[in-house]
Amino acid sequence: MTGPGNALGRRGFLSRRGFLGIAALAAAALPGCASARDPIAATYIPESYDDLYPGVEHFLGALHRETGGERSYEVFDAGTLLGAEQLLPGLLMDIAELIFQTSSYVSSSYPALSVMELPFVTGNFAQHRRAIDPDGPLHAEINDQLRPRGLRLLGSLPTSLEYLWTAAAPIREPADVRGMRIRVAGEIEGETVKALGGAPVTMGSSEVYEALERGTIDGLMSYVGTLVSRDLQQIVRYGTVAHFGAYTFDAYCRADWYEQQPEPVRRALRAASRSLHRQGTDSMLAVHERDYLPAIAEAGVQLVEPGARELAAFRRATAPVHEKWRAAVGPAVADRMLARVDEA
Repeated sequence: MTGPGNALGRRGFLSRRGFLGIAALAAAALPGCASARDPIAATYIPESYDDLYPGVEHFLGALHRETGGERSYEVFDAGTLLGAEQLLPGLLMDIAELIFQTSSYVSSSYPALSVMELPFVTGNFAQHRRAIDPDGPLHAEINDQLRPRGLRLLGSLPTSLEYLWTAAAPIREPADVRGMRIRVAGEIEGETVKALGGAPVTMGSSEVYEALERGTIDGLMSYVGTLVSRDLQQIVRYGTVAHFGAYTFDAYCRADWYEQQPEPVRRALRAASRSLHRQGTDSMLAVHERDYLPAIAEAGVQLVEPGARELAAFRRATAPVHEKWRAAVGPAVADRMLARVDEA
């Protein structure tokens, strides 16, 4: 089994207290102990994340139905068992059987997962959604890369595309980003901001409002869910609508655990993964359309839609992000993955 030291990258460094907490929990998951408890599903998101949390409910509900009610999980949400940076090591240490996590916390350590985070990798959200279908070839390719490191991606809910949101000045072309301090949540986001000439700043989403208010940062890269859940539409004034990035909200398990399950359970897990991807995404889009986008409009945020010439300039400026990712996964793997995306 992969240990936490191997599984975590820049975002995953744990405090000593956090690591000791995981170690204490792991003691309860020693061989012979895990079978004595109900299986556990854990996530850091709370029910108040009303665009993403239904995906968890769709997954677990489908799993329960598909197993005839014989496979239920004790659910620990809102970080009550494992915090955002503890979920992956907790999974690999057998504290939980399933975790639900956003890709930005995982992809710096498993760069195959970053393919869908790349700027302008798809033409639109519909293609983005098709590309990560759990029955599709890209999903299989990603798991081929994860399996040797002990991890399995079960299914993914694609967040809506990430835009650039700013408080004082609009971004209409790459030159406008130069010198701006932009909050990011993941490694690929940071590389994208750097490629555009900005300075990426990593901080928790709970800190962003005050940072914008004080002028510590000039803006952020995020999907609309982050913006509205933190009430940031009240302080940003502009949003540049282009595919600067994206991430996914994913269900994971250990590769060896999955292979040990009887075929009916594996079949149920695959059905649950489809529900996360299909019904979960439908739920997210409905919340955005009904609640989040109107909230942004009512707050007076001006949406900037770059023309064809400006979009081409943004694509050229962010091309080095693709090249760095290509070097991380290897040219052959990168070519296969990008071909799968293009075919979606």
